[in-house]
Amino acid sequence: MILPYVAIAVFIVGHIWRWRYDQFGWTSRSTQLQERRLLRWGAPLFHYATFAAIAGHVMGILIPKSFTDWLGIHETWYQDFSAIGGSAAAIGVLIGGGVLLLRRTAVPRVRATTSAVDYLTLILLGIIVLLGIYLTLGIQNTSHYEYRNTVGVWFRSLFAMDPNVTAIASAPLMYQVHAIAAWAIFFVWPFSRLVHAWSYPLWYLWRPYIVVRSRVATRPKEPGTGGKWRKIGVPY
Repeated sequence: MILPYVAIAVFIVGHIWRWRYDQFGWTSRSTQLQERRLLRWGAPLFHYATFAAIAGHVMGILIPKSFTDWLGIHETWYQDFSAIGGSAAAIGVLIGGGVLLLRRTAVPRVRATTSAVDYLTLILLGIIVLLGIYLTLGIQNTSHYEYRNTVGVWFRSLFAMDPNVTAIASAPLMYQVHAIAAWAIFFVWPFSRLVHAWSYPLWYLWRPYIVVRSRVATRPKEPGTGGKWRKIGVPY
């Protein structure tokens, strides 16, 4: 399966191209001026829930089952923790994403700033989110399907440049569609507003203090006197 490698290549080369030829377009294209109320509630919930979902994917896919067994984590404990955490993240993504989607489509001023690439990104994100919620709440929480033995094995095999196609082929169809949609978003990412994810202002942590000057005009002090009167002929 060459789809993951092609997606990663487009992802890397596309970002390099975008940075070299479209730095002024490297932005989230914020629409806060067009609408604030829905954005204030939907954006934080969607982003924090997405970060939680990504952390769950990293723990479930990159960390093999043998490692958690070696740590002494019982399979029942892992399944319960995964079900509770995954369900909470899925609900947060669903509600936050729903608010943002409503804002994007129902507010005329926000809708006017939405491009074709934005709509394509929204469709792919919607597919990924809805399938992820279905897999979390529908399959993993009910049948306790162990995706770490199929999807996890396949994903880790990609780093060894030896894709285990048999492992992903044995997974339920919806897992395969979920994976394909996830790789598809990598094709769109460099050419959409998603590039703002790499522009978090970390340099704010060590930047110098901002010099704040008063807007009220004041008379300058006498040099060397600290604003006090001095006698004529007395040196500073």
